[in-house]
Formats: sequence, C-alpha cells, structure tokens
Amino acid sequence: MPSMFLNKVVLVTGASSGIGAATTALLALQGAHLVITGRNEANLNQVAEKCYEETWNRPKTVLGDLTDEEDVRRIFHSTLTFYGRIDVLINNAGILEQGTIENTSLDQLDRMMKTNVRSMYQLTMLAVPHLISSRGNIVNVSSVNGIRPFTNVLAYNMSKAAVNQFTQCVAMELASKLVRVNAVNPGVIITELQKRGGMTTDIYRKFIRRCQETHPLGRPGFAQEVAEAIAFLASDKASFITGVTLPVDGGRHALSPR
Repeated sequence: MPSMFLNKVVLVTGASSGIGAATTALLALQGAHLVITGRNEANLNQVAEKCYEETWNRPKTVLGDLTDEEDVRRIFHSTLTFYGRIDVLINNAGILEQGTIENTSLDQLDRMMKTNVRSMYQLTMLAVPHLISSRGNIVNVSSVNGIRPFTNVLAYNMSKAAVNQFTQCVAMELASKLVRVNAVNPGVIITELQKRGGMTTDIYRKFIRRCQETHPLGRPGFAQEVAEAIAFLASDKASFITGVTLPVDGGRHALSPR
C-alpha cells in the first residue's frame, strides 16, 4: 500500500480543503509526487506541510483560480516544470450555489459551469497528450446530484450531470490510447461545500441530521471515504475500469421515494 503511487506524478485541483485535501494526504502516504492547487494559499500550504510532517513527502503547491484560463495553463505547465510528466489528473475543484429556475441568475449559472465544467475541460485538454505518453488516467469528482434530481441546487445539478457525461465521453475517446477516465459521485460529505454554498450553521446542522433518512447507510460520508475511492480508480488496481461514474454516497443514488 505505501508504494502504490511511488514515483507517479499526480495533479490534484481543489486541494486546499475537503475531498481534495484528504486525497492529497492519502496519495502522499502512498508515495505519489504531488502537485496541488487551490485558491486559498494558507490552507494549501497547511495541507502540504501536514503531508510532509506525516510522510516526509511534501506536495508542490501552485496557487491559482481555475476560472482564469491563464492560471489553468500556468498550473499545468508548473507540473511539467516540476516533474516533466503527469501520470494522474484528479479534477476535484468545484463550487455549489443554491437556487431554482425561479431565482438562479444567469451569472450564477455561468459561474457554476465555468468553475465545475469549463475549467475541468481546459485542464483535461492540456493534460491529455501527456497522459497518452504516460498511459495515465483521470479521476473527476462529480456528485450524486449529477445522477439524481434535487431541488434548490439547479445549476449545480446541471454542472455535475455535465461532469458525468464528460467523464464517459472522454473515456470512450481515449480508451484506444489506453488512458482511463472515471469519476466519483459523492453524496453528502462532511466538508465546507454546503456552508460555502450559502447554508447557515443552523440549516447545515439540520441538513446533516437529515442524512439519517436520505442516505440508506444512515449518515453522511467523510472526505477520507471519497479519497479512498479516488485512489482506487487512479491506481493500477482499477486497470480494467474506465467510463465509470461511481457513487460514494451511502446508497443515496439508489433510494426510491416512498
């Protein structure tokens, strides 16, 4: 296990918190050469320092905003500058905003699609020639919201449905070139995503408690559990798996209304 990603170069976006931070820590433990990026410099450095303290493996950090095309290019080319190659791309960065068709503005829709879809498209485009050379793979972080409809998060649902379709289409396009492309679809995970999306502390507490009913396993998930699924899909243990959108959601995707 400690050497599962030994000498593999892995780029993780949205690594300054939540699922991205947990994935970074896990892959550092497994020997990866990591490049991590995010918008919060203090948090990003904290993630890198924690990895170093626990594994003697300090990720390279690149501060940047994935909605800025030049930043995306700089982040990717920094990876090549550091290591000269890339073996795994983990497209994790994303945002959530609340709203329905009655009150979601076009600006909100554009912001959601630009952050959750367009930036992923651009970074993947840049990485593909190098992943073909290394016979590498891609793992995208989507959501159960891309599989099932939920109210009051319309633009977010649309963006994650696009991520699932992007994953499967690119998987088919790159299969003959031996590049695998998969996604994880988390349910409610204990991160800051919902609070950043506009939930108050009180509403968030009620939202988390309700996971006992909305998730068949009776609880929300933890970032580490999603990180384990990402690591599996990115590893050679998943060498015959591509085009998968894997729910990591305590069974929420399969729950029928009653």
